[in-house]
Amino acid sequence: MKLFRNILFSLSILFFLSCKKEEILKNVSEVSVSNTFLERVEPTNWWIDFKDTSLQLLVKEDNIGNSKPSISYAGVSLKKVNKARSKNYLFIDLNIDKNAKAGKFDIVFTFDDGTKKTHTYELKNREKTAEDYKGFDSSDAIYLITPDRFANADENNDIVENLKETAIDRTDGYKRHGGDLQGIINGVDYISDLGFTAIWPTPVLTNDMPKGSYHGYAITDYYQVDPRFGTLEEYKNLANKLREKGMKLIMDQVANHCGLEHWWMKGLPFDDWVNNQKNYEDNINSWGNDKNIGSNHRRTTNQDLYASEVDKKGNNEGWFVANMPDLNQRNPFLAKYIIQNSIWWIETLGLGGIRQDTYPYPDKQFMANWAGTIMKEYPNFSIVGEEWSYNPLLVGYWQKGAINKDGYKSNLKSTMDFPMQKAIIEGINEDETWGTGLVKIYEGLANDFYYASPNDIMIFLDNHDEKRMFTALDEDVTKAKMALSYMLMLPRIPQIYYGTEILMDDTANPGDHGLIRTDFPGGWNGDQINAFTGEGLSSEKIEMQNFTSKVLNYRKKSEAIQFGKTIHFAPFMGTYFLFRIKGDETVVHIINKNDEPITIDLKRYVEVGLEGKTLKNIVSEEEFIWKDEIELKEKGSIILTTKTN
Repeated sequence: MKLFRNILFSLSILFFLSCKKEEILKNVSEVSVSNTFLERVEPTNWWIDFKDTSLQLLVKEDNIGNSKPSISYAGVSLKKVNKARSKNYLFIDLNIDKNAKAGKFDIVFTFDDGTKKTHTYELKNREKTAEDYKGFDSSDAIYLITPDRFANADENNDIVENLKETAIDRTDGYKRHGGDLQGIINGVDYISDLGFTAIWPTPVLTNDMPKGSYHGYAITDYYQVDPRFGTLEEYKNLANKLREKGMKLIMDQVANHCGLEHWWMKGLPFDDWVNNQKNYEDNINSWGNDKNIGSNHRRTTNQDLYASEVDKKGNNEGWFVANMPDLNQRNPFLAKYIIQNSIWWIETLGLGGIRQDTYPYPDKQFMANWAGTIMKEYPNFSIVGEEWSYNPLLVGYWQKGAINKDGYKSNLKSTMDFPMQKAIIEGINEDETWGTGLVKIYEGLANDFYYASPNDIMIFLDNHDEKRMFTALDEDVTKAKMALSYMLMLPRIPQIYYGTEILMDDTANPGDHGLIRTDFPGGWNGDQINAFTGEGLSSEKIEMQNFTSKVLNYRKKSEAIQFGKTIHFAPFMGTYFLFRIKGDETVVHIINKNDEPITIDLKRYVEVGLEGKTLKNIVSEEEFIWKDEIELKEKGSIILTTKTN
């Protein structure tokens, strides 16, 4: 009987696999193709079954503007052919209807003299439904990495001879050091063990600039992984390994600008592809900072009811710097290109989110359309935008659900909490007075009344642009623990910069970008200190690493911290109590800035309902019964939970 059941089970499996194979084949159409290719057709491929059935192809090939394209493939119709200023471009509007199947087909370009060129294009099946693309949220903790400075696992790709910058110099903070995607892949276990659930690498697309582009924000090809970081396959491997760990990959994208050496800067398709284009083309042979019309960086012009048009244009149309051309998203073809590029990467990598750089600089109506298009296609996805402002009114303006006086609707789920970051650093550092110290943190969090969704805002203490946390906190380990543990208790999405867990600093020259982005110890052959294994780390660095891991790993399983109600009490006698509550779990965070032991009357906190309950310190694992008072023996932070098992 048992043998019969096993045979029956095996047959059912074979039948299922056979049906599945037949189903897949039904969704693939095979036609004869030439397998020939033009210089560029972008997006480089597409998928079937999108809600938006339109697709616009940028075609780049010598004299292609003098051709007439045609397509013969079931379910794909050519709607319009758009010519550009340059004869070397065409923009082809297609419709991929619901009956289209995955497969390859030729696009045939016929010239006036009867000659033809072909490009083989591919439509793919989507690997999962749009609803299955789940973005990051307040249950996540994000590890931010500068890939060039994290780990060099493949020394063979350090120097790529056909690129413009071919030097490796780890002694220079502004030159390439050799970190790569395989280095991040090798570090995933370390990052996961620390308690992180997502990784955000700064951009890894090609930055073929003469110098200083290790950071990745001067992109010269939006569809190519920089070969010094690795390959597209390795980028996919990173995404896959993270998924295996239950983690997410967040892609850092740049819609505002590209690198000056971007391939299209050698021959722009339209007169308005980049802002202030005429100025650039008139001065192309002597281009430099003196000729550049730079941004005025007056980001408040996006919200200012009284802002002049010249100031608005100065922010949105000026170039970020002379070697980063400012893209004109009001050009409809460029706008479509950027949106499709974002979708292409979401599908190609199975992304768990996008971080969009310099959010207040591009055309804000375009940014609303960009975010809206993505979120319409992927309703459970997440995007965070960088608004580098310490004013919560400006940060809140960009979040979806904000009630803005000008009626602007951003469609952006998450913004970055620069105001709270500043408040935490200042609040921990300052002496306690009526208006300084912990009250700044308390009042900073009170600003949540303005945000449409505080839980969806991304909080951090340092990043790739700002002074390292340990430096900002005077290299005081106790202060670092207070700041980090408090941040991880907030109703926010926390982001931590690589190395914060081992107290990396930029104290020798605070704020210097090259120093902020120091190599992670142990990421290079020959490193005498290895933070991945702990070898050579000082005792205080190991202690901080363990502290970070304990707090993050507790946070990972705490619904009270992730989604719970928040109650905090005004600072009192150099202490500040914050509570997170969900169901039968209450988490208590206490900051104590007193150098001498102090006893705090707990009757003040009676509304939280902890009287007589046993709580456990999540770091020391010591238990404490909540009665009338608590003795705080030393300066620092304490995290208690009612979950004692």
